[in-house]
Amino acid sequence: MNPFSQFVLGLLLAVLIAWLAYRARSLNLSGACAAALTGTVIFGIGGWRWAVLLLTFFITSSILSRSFDRHKRSLHEKYSKGHERDVGQVLGNGGVATLFAALHGFFPGESWPWLGFAASLAAVNADTWATELGVLIAGQPRLITNPRRVVEKGTSGGISPFGTVASLAGAALIAALTTLLTPHSAGFPLFLALTLAGVAGALFDSFLGATVQAIYFCEKDQKETEQHPSHSCGSRTIQVRGWSWLNNDLVNLACGASGVLIFFLLP
Repeated sequence: MNPFSQFVLGLLLAVLIAWLAYRARSLNLSGACAAALTGTVIFGIGGWRWAVLLLTFFITSSILSRSFDRHKRSLHEKYSKGHERDVGQVLGNGGVATLFAALHGFFPGESWPWLGFAASLAAVNADTWATELGVLIAGQPRLITNPRRVVEKGTSGGISPFGTVASLAGAALIAALTTLLTPHSAGFPLFLALTLAGVAGALFDSFLGATVQAIYFCEKDQKETEQHPSHSCGSRTIQVRGWSWLNNDLVNLACGASGVLIFFLLP
């Protein structure tokens, strides 16, 4: 297939998937527009292998988010957004991957854009699986920067053994698919490197959440939250820690970027 035909096909596929996700309420309108844009770049420039990885991330994360939403209703007050992803969430999770797909257009004969793409998705998939599954098991998480401190489920920077295992599984899924889809793959070493980079990226996400991500406090409910300027109860929230400009979407972007960096630094 010539590049123009591939790009047109990628555009049509991206728009179709974004529309279906919007109808299924996995994306809101802004999220659907962003997904159509990122999907066009990834499908149209990268091709079917790239599409497989992106769709694996998007479909599994959407299924997890919707399947266990009923069990996490008490935690909605913690999160800044719901399961309908908006433009910030789409770009936060897929922005780094989209960049590497675009770079593939300039360096079509090189393998590093494909590997960077895979590493970013391994990290955001690991983080998503940890977030969606880690809160389902009984027991309280602990702050990543202070393991002695027990925190409420859903707290930014909180980690648990089960959440870490879920993170490992999320990264391993992307790593396994990448290994299978990579021509002349290095086999297990590639799988291991991508898995480790994905988990490390997710842990870096938690570290940012515990240290510099903007976190707010609702005086009425006496709860920490990512929501601002008002809490789900309607009361205004006040910032208690972190950098005011660093929201969860930017933390997710850093998660994907750190996964890439760690992968390329591994021996």
